[in-house]
Amino acid sequence: MHIKRYTCFLWLLLLTAAAQAQHGLNSIYSAYGIGDLEERDYGRNFGLGSTGIGRRNSGYLNELNPASYSALPTQSFMFDVSMKAQYLNYAGTNISQTASDLNFKRLALGFKAARFWGISAGITPFSTMNFKVLNNQFITGTGNPITASTTGTGGLNRAYISNGFQLNKHFSIGVSTGFLFGPLNTAQTTGSDSLITQHNTYTFKPNFTAGAQYMTKVTDKWQLGLGATYRFQTRMKLQQQLNIVNQDAVSYYSEQLAPGYFTLPAEYGTGISLTNGTITWVADYRHQQWNNLSDKGLNYYYQDGQRFSTGVEYAISKQYYNRPVEALILQAGFSYNQSPLVIKNTSIHDIAGTLGASLPNKNGQLRYYIGIEAGQRGTTSNGLVKENYFNAVFNFSLRDLWFLKRLNQ
Repeated sequence: MHIKRYTCFLWLLLLTAAAQAQHGLNSIYSAYGIGDLEERDYGRNFGLGSTGIGRRNSGYLNELNPASYSALPTQSFMFDVSMKAQYLNYAGTNISQTASDLNFKRLALGFKAARFWGISAGITPFSTMNFKVLNNQFITGTGNPITASTTGTGGLNRAYISNGFQLNKHFSIGVSTGFLFGPLNTAQTTGSDSLITQHNTYTFKPNFTAGAQYMTKVTDKWQLGLGATYRFQTRMKLQQQLNIVNQDAVSYYSEQLAPGYFTLPAEYGTGISLTNGTITWVADYRHQQWNNLSDKGLNYYYQDGQRFSTGVEYAISKQYYNRPVEALILQAGFSYNQSPLVIKNTSIHDIAGTLGASLPNKNGQLRYYIGIEAGQRGTTSNGLVKENYFNAVFNFSLRDLWFLKRLNQ
């Protein structure tokens, strides 16, 4: 089957999922800053606890470290698409609710530009804003409470072009040029008032991540990989618009506000991998440097964030045209994330376990991957909300050969 037929199938699947998505998720933790920052990888690293900074593998696209793209096979084209289904249970003071959702998470392609140079490009969510808050307000001079509703929608996307270069047998470097863009919108309605006050924000800003990997044999069968990444600090300019509209979206007032600013801090990461081709162990550590960017006089503030993750993979190989090719792949992983967000002097923690499995089709061109994750974020202390969640990721990876004439053509 030709690559065009596979591509049409994947696009149809993606569009169908997007059309059926139920946007029922509602996280109070996305109401701060630029929303929930995405910490997961939605490719083959997902079942390993989204771990892979130190891993170098020619079988998939690894955006956790751009240096890994120098390992892409020659004359090969790779195309990835991922979706995530999510189920959440919210627990807190007088709160017990559930929600579910299905949405797009990744679109990426990659190929080898030269013997020492690999390239990947794609788009994926970078942050998500989705919340609704109800609170009582008092009309001056009356003492009568009215209910005010504040909702937030939107989020930032990251479109990127990544390059990986192999400098010698052991050492590779890479750089990922990302473009962060998207809307961050809030709307407030007070009581039975038909007027809605909208505060719409939009930004577009480049962001850069550098990476390096070192690979060496420690025995005849085992190979050690070490990796490091650094995402540079980025000061984002937020274009702001104030609108007052009625429930029929008829505008009563509009004003272009002075721009705001948000500083995305630097993040560094380190990773290690150990593999004999069949069994692979990986572990990562990531650290976000928020401490110097936060005003601690607010009801919330940011501290340095950190994430630990690890995972094990078992890969069964088969012979295809007299060379070994990965067949069934099984994974298990664990992650612990200390969020940089602190609300009411309470730190927010996220703990999760993951499983993953992958199989190729008959000729090995198309690989199917499913990863599942169960975890818990937040706490019920100090009036906060605990989120118990279950995620399922579906990834379809196409691999085809370039510049080769097929025998049946």
